[in-house]
Amino acid sequence: MQDPAELEHLRELFLRAPESRATGILAIALSTCLLLTVLYLVRKRRLREEYTPIWITLALIMTVISLRLDLLRALTAAIGAWTPSSTLFFMGELFILWICLNYSIRLSRHTTQLKNLAQETAILRAHLQELSDRNAERDPRDG
Repeated sequence: MQDPAELEHLRELFLRAPESRATGILAIALSTCLLLTVLYLVRKRRLREEYTPIWITLALIMTVISLRLDLLRALTAAIGAWTPSSTLFFMGELFILWICLNYSIRLSRHTTQLKNLAQETAILRAHLQELSDRNAERDPRDG
């Protein structure tokens, strides 16, 4: 095993390694495409407005990180990761976890609403049947 000083030196090399120009251009292009796609989907009403802030924020964060790699490197150093790519991967996992939790909460809320609506519908049907039965007893001509 290597000593801690050597490992720290390796970590610093990873943190200071230059990013390729093509990677930066690709990151900016992808974040811009994400932003434009979100706006297009909202305009076509295929993405509801309530989800728009999440995706626009993500696209803007991606754009800022693409333009300012020093922020990503600082975040990488702050969390103790070795490479900026591992930091991005970790942040992506956290985002996916947050999205899953968000959708689980929404699904739970909708399930409860659906159950309540089904119960209310059953009660209304019972009342309607009761009123119909009373009406039929009062007016034998409809029978």
